[in-house]
Amino acid sequence: MGADTDVGSGSTRTGEFREEASRPEGDRDLPLSERITRNPGPAATWAAVVAVLIAAEFGAIVSGLLSVPPWGWVGGLVPGVVEPVAALLATVAERGAELPTITSRSVIDNTGYQTPSGWEGTTLGLSPAVAWALRVAVIYTYSFTWLLVGWWGYTLYRRHYRIPDWTPRDDVVNRFRRHSWGLFGLTIVFAFVVMALFAPVLGPTTVDQNIENPYENRIDYYNDETGQVESIFVGEANGDTQSRGQGDNNVGPLEYDQYDRFHPFGTLPDGKDLFTFMASGARVSLLVGLTSLGIAGGFAMVFAMLTAYYKGLVDLGVVIAGDSIQAMPQLLFIILASFVLSDTWIAEVYNGGLVLAILFGITGWPALWRAVRGPALQVSEREWIDAAKSYGQRPRVTMQKHMLPYVVGYFLIYASLSLGGVIIGIAGLSFLGLGIEAPVPEWGRAVSAGQPYVATQSWHISLIPGILVVIIVTGFNALGDGVRDAIDPESDIGDGGNENVAAGGGA
Repeated sequence: MGADTDVGSGSTRTGEFREEASRPEGDRDLPLSERITRNPGPAATWAAVVAVLIAAEFGAIVSGLLSVPPWGWVGGLVPGVVEPVAALLATVAERGAELPTITSRSVIDNTGYQTPSGWEGTTLGLSPAVAWALRVAVIYTYSFTWLLVGWWGYTLYRRHYRIPDWTPRDDVVNRFRRHSWGLFGLTIVFAFVVMALFAPVLGPTTVDQNIENPYENRIDYYNDETGQVESIFVGEANGDTQSRGQGDNNVGPLEYDQYDRFHPFGTLPDGKDLFTFMASGARVSLLVGLTSLGIAGGFAMVFAMLTAYYKGLVDLGVVIAGDSIQAMPQLLFIILASFVLSDTWIAEVYNGGLVLAILFGITGWPALWRAVRGPALQVSEREWIDAAKSYGQRPRVTMQKHMLPYVVGYFLIYASLSLGGVIIGIAGLSFLGLGIEAPVPEWGRAVSAGQPYVATQSWHISLIPGILVVIIVTGFNALGDGVRDAIDPESDIGDGGNENVAAGGGA
């Protein structure tokens, strides 16, 4: 009975088995490409939908992929060889950003000014607040569509192309779908990632215009005294919208300034838009966090495989190295090392962002390694590992095919928890003035800038970034908890309890 129950779906595996078993039995022995060739309909439909989504944001996708490396720094490594290629890629990224997309500012423009006859310059004459909210809704709808299409592709693969009728991964997915705390974390992380990916168009203004080069950009506004449309540098306008705790210049959340610019989160003490600062800061935090996690995770997984497979002196050597690193105060070491490296070429990348990523990665791998070392040792004692050794299989192949898949799930749990810790660590260093330097936006620096105004009408400057940091870190922790409980077949999630989960796991 238990083996026929699809845990968490409310249906039976019998139905899924019959649907998959309707394929010719010979298909089960074919590679995936051949199975798709014999039954191309579902895959072609899914690919067509993906192609439409890519076409809708093609320019932004090309620009985003090519804009991640700092091409000016990359080209400077080998000027005669790398510089021409870097310059070409940077040009392609700029041209791609100019292509109209469904989420671009040219399609839904929220910059304009109000005259006695209404709003001018905005899309359809909407108010800047409504136009901005409409663009945000389109961005998140588009992103959520990608999420749905990804899930749809997984179900099509499971229904039409996967060889086994059931795998333990099915129960993992079903348990996670019933994990409310994990779904809450997934929602928060999804919103954060979308904010980071679409930062250039998500804010009511651009980073170049409002933060990096305010005195090289101008805006138009309607002067009530003269009755004329006039132009002013953004930097000058920001000087009149400084939120410093008192006076008429303060611009709070969901307010317009005297130049008809809408500020969802208000303005900073220097008059710059806080939401634009936060959106761009989310991209920096995510990029630095993922880079540090990639470094720490790479060391942790490699060392986990080696220590579990060889044990003995190899394990002892990694234990000593890990203990030595963990014996040092992490933040103190990062502060000292970042100061030592502050005058080197590596500190110029993202104004110290790459330095922080490397330092967090180097000091963070022992914790991740210890988290996955136990599962790696467990799987190394299984009979199939001994069988692989007895058949003369190379150690690298054994670790890659028979050990790594078992450990990856546990790595994802602790990686999610570690990423939240890195983000709050970067924010803390920036709060102290020791993290990523201006003008690159970083959340901790916004909290620091608003600290003197906490008890004034400019309370929003530090409170909103502080709340967002707490929410994001909580979201990553919740996601890690959800993945952990979903992977654990003994977890008690939902109404099914341990009995149903155990039955599913035994199938």
